[in-house]
Order: sequence, then structure tokens, then C-alpha cells
Amino acid sequence: MPLAYYSRAATQEFWSEHWAGEDVDHLVRVASDSPLTTLIEALLPSTGRMLEAGCGLGQYVILLRARGRAVTGADWSLEALRRCRAAAPSTPVAVMDLARLAVASGALAAYVSLGVVEHDADGPDAIVAEAARVLAPGGTLLVSVPYWNGARRLLTPHLIRTGRRVRAAGGEFYQFAFTRREVRAFLEAQGLRVISFHPYDPARMWRTRFKRLAASLGRPIEPTGAGGAAPGPPPLARSVLKRLLYSPVSLRLFGHMILAVATKP
Repeated sequence: MPLAYYSRAATQEFWSEHWAGEDVDHLVRVASDSPLTTLIEALLPSTGRMLEAGCGLGQYVILLRARGRAVTGADWSLEALRRCRAAAPSTPVAVMDLARLAVASGALAAYVSLGVVEHDADGPDAIVAEAARVLAPGGTLLVSVPYWNGARRLLTPHLIRTGRRVRAAGGEFYQFAFTRREVRAFLEAQGLRVISFHPYDPARMWRTRFKRLAASLGRPIEPTGAGGAAPGPPPLARSVLKRLLYSPVSLRLFGHMILAVATKP
């Protein structure tokens, strides 16, 4: 069974409120330098129609289209899509239920969904089945979910107890975290062939803990220097830290998410 987290249900209202605090242009800039973007671009086919399902504010749709990909975005938050179009008016986005896409069967060369299918309390099957339907034979599917990584495995008893306590206090289902085996199982159940797995975002766990530590010490979380820019470590230190965080061992232990790559036979 996947590991369940409880807090607030990931409803349409939740996502509209979540994206309200984000700036589209800033997210596009972040995505342009992200290791995840480099990975996605290397895995996507060079041509053909593509869909990002659950695109939120559409930063990946905007960025990938600027880089020559024929990508459309779909999300169930109308407010998020309005903000996407306000930032980039020509971006093709539409409100859709990801379990009932307004897309013809076999129409897509690629389907991308980042951090979406884990929020369905009934599991990812309905959304993945629809993804398989709209993919053309030979099409590529990229789906990421929270990763039940090495650190989470060590903390599993604590995480389960915490989840039960939050649920008993009125918390609602929020998301699942999955092992590689579980991701493979729900993809293969829809006839997809799994090619590879790629953990990513190993710094997420550490960022959260450093912020809590700073807050407990009464220190500013993001201190600013002259001109308002947040000072960071020297370039060499950043480079070394990045290599450490993105080593295979670190990704297996601390990768917050895992990207699965599959094809439709």
C-alpha cells in the first residue's frame, strides 16, 4: 500500500488558493534552470502533440513551447489557467477533468504529469488509464509522484502514526507517496511499458528542516544582502553541494519525487 498523507483535501479550491501565492514569470525562470526540465526535455520526443496534465500555472507549457515543443496544458483550476493566459496570452490551456480528457484517443506523442496523480484518494488508476487512452502507439508518458525514498522508509512508522493522528483530528486525505514497485504496477496495469525511473528534488526535505531550524532560532529564513538579493554560497560550494545532492545514493535516499518514464506499445 502507498504511504498516505493527510492535511487538507487537494480540491479545486485548494489548488486555486495554492497557486494564488505564486508568480508565473518567476516559475518560468525557475523551471528554465531546473535539472528536472533538462531531464524532461531529454526524455520527450522531438515532435508531435504533447499534453501537460495538471499544469497549474502553466510554467512548463510556456517554457517548452518557447523551446519549440507543441505542448498544451490542462488543469481543473480555472483561476490558475486564467493567470497563465494573463502572463502568456497565446498559451493553449483548457479546463479538463484528467480522468475524462477532451482529447481524441491516440492523439498525443507525449503526456506529462508532474505531481498530480497522487492526490486522488481512489488511487491513480483512472487518470493513468485516460493517459494511456490519449497516447498514440509508441507515445511517451512522463509521470512524477512523491517518492517513498530511503529516508521515508526509515521514518515509515513515525509517518504512519502522524497520519493517523492528523486524520483523527479531522485532517483529510492529501496525497500518496509511492515506491518504484508501486509506480510500475499502476502503469503496467494500464498496458504501459515502464522504461526508467528518475528521483529528483533531493533538497526539498533539507530546505524544510533548515527553515524550521531558522524559525526556531528567531533568524530570518532568507536573509538579504545589499540591494535585496539573498546571499548564497560561493559558486564552487554550490557546485559541490549540487553534485552531492544529485548523486545516485542521495537521490535514492532523499529524492522527494520520482519521475517514471513509460511508453505505449
